[in-house]
Amino acid sequence: MSIAENLKGIVEQLPQNVQLVAVSKFHPLENILEAYDAGQRVFAESRPQELAAKAAELDREKYPDLEWQFIGHLQTNKLKMVLPYVSLVQSVDSVHLLKEIQKWAAAAGREVSVLLEVHIGAEETKQGFHEEEVVDLLFDADKYPNIRFCGLMAMASHTTDESVIDADFERIDTFMAYLVDLFPELTDFNQLSIGMSDDWKIAIHHGATIIRIGTAIFGNRE
Repeated sequence: MSIAENLKGIVEQLPQNVQLVAVSKFHPLENILEAYDAGQRVFAESRPQELAAKAAELDREKYPDLEWQFIGHLQTNKLKMVLPYVSLVQSVDSVHLLKEIQKWAAAAGREVSVLLEVHIGAEETKQGFHEEEVVDLLFDADKYPNIRFCGLMAMASHTTDESVIDADFERIDTFMAYLVDLFPELTDFNQLSIGMSDDWKIAIHHGATIIRIGTAIFGNRE
């Protein structure tokens, strides 16, 4: 099927409160524009150089309603390739990174919206905070006046066992609800980014407000 047909098939199944983010990493500009012409407006990249290059090509004058998000591991020396272009950094995975984003945002006179990446999968190599670290960080949220804490992001264990994926997403959904109750002063803390091409339907069952889909829209990466 075409990119437009793939998008239509997904969008028709989404609740109104769920944002579809098209993961365009490793896909050429013409594929992004095909998705854009089909109505998709929010795209995500995971490599700073690729994001900066695509954002320069698809500039804001020509595409004022095209929105970029960042979903990869972000090194602090690459902030200037990402932060000027994105509406949301989904993958803040350390206090060190958060501090550097705060420094950049303060110097630029900007507010940066972020999700905190939580490690819930079985793999030890995955990035992200543990739950207790997120709680400690949010108790200190006022230390980051230029950061808008918008919620959590996570990836399920890499497995075809849907019961494991279901348990992972239930865990993050429960934790998200706990944080919303614990920090009512964080009025923008309401986004849960879970679910990708193979597991987004399970994610929606567990409160996802953002799903990140690449292959199911664009096909295999080039």
